[in-house]
Amino acid sequence: MTAVEIEYCVPCGFLERAENVQHALLSSLGERLDRVALVTGDHGIFEVRVDGTIVFEKESDEFDVDAIVRAVRDETF
Repeated sequence: MTAVEIEYCVPCGFLERAENVQHALLSSLGERLDRVALVTGDHGIFEVRVDGTIVFEKESDEFDVDAIVRAVRDETF
């Protein structure tokens, strides 16, 4: 099974964005994931990691919930 972490910037107000990604992952891949954890951060961070491997990083990727779900699926299966 797989652990996903969504680290988001609290001061930037990225909580809703992180919750949207978490909901999408649990809705589509939930039975195959051990956990989808929200991790608080700062300095503009928004990253999604699968077992420690970054599959989405705000600095280099365009935010798209469906693309993030695909990236997690590709990394895990």
